[in-house]
Amino acid sequence: MNTKNPIKTRSSAKDFPVVCVGGSAGGLDSYTRLLLNLPSDMGVAIVIVNHLRTVATRLHEILPKYTDMPVELITERLDIKPNHVFIIPEKRDLHVLNDEFRLKPISKPRGWPDVITVFLRSLTQNWDGKLIAVIVSGYDGDGAEALCGIKAVGGITIAQKPETAEMPDMPNSAIASGCIDFILSPEDIAKQIVRIAHSE
Repeated sequence: MNTKNPIKTRSSAKDFPVVCVGGSAGGLDSYTRLLLNLPSDMGVAIVIVNHLRTVATRLHEILPKYTDMPVELITERLDIKPNHVFIIPEKRDLHVLNDEFRLKPISKPRGWPDVITVFLRSLTQNWDGKLIAVIVSGYDGDGAEALCGIKAVGGITIAQKPETAEMPDMPNSAIASGCIDFILSPEDIAKQIVRIAHSE
């Protein structure tokens, strides 16, 4: 007789990897190169956290050309599912709670946003499955402050090889954190994600 708490059953069903891909300027090139090399059925949720404070994102319209996975713009309480690509909307901080996305007004509306750091920290606190943090092309150093926390909970951290990025600031900041496991091109990041997804 199954006497499991239904909440725990749901949580165990959500024990799949979440891959946060954080980027900014030049990120589109990195996202497309990554997605072109990812299979659509590997059982991983891809969450693209891109800096946009004022301009409406079009990534959910552009990226379906590069992947067979469904690409969705995140809405409040959207269920996190594997074999999907999720896109953060502009002017929002992204969190995870009870296996759903939660959106809040951006906490840093001026200066360089820290939306990647905010999301990664939420994942370390509220996600039971594997975590993979990927930092690709972009200005500034968003995400770098949360990478050691990802490693502390057993996650994997990857930075785009700076010479393959249109804007190497963000990968360089990630590498400088001292908490990066792999430094790879977008194509090799895809291969590494597949390896991690298929490892026990």
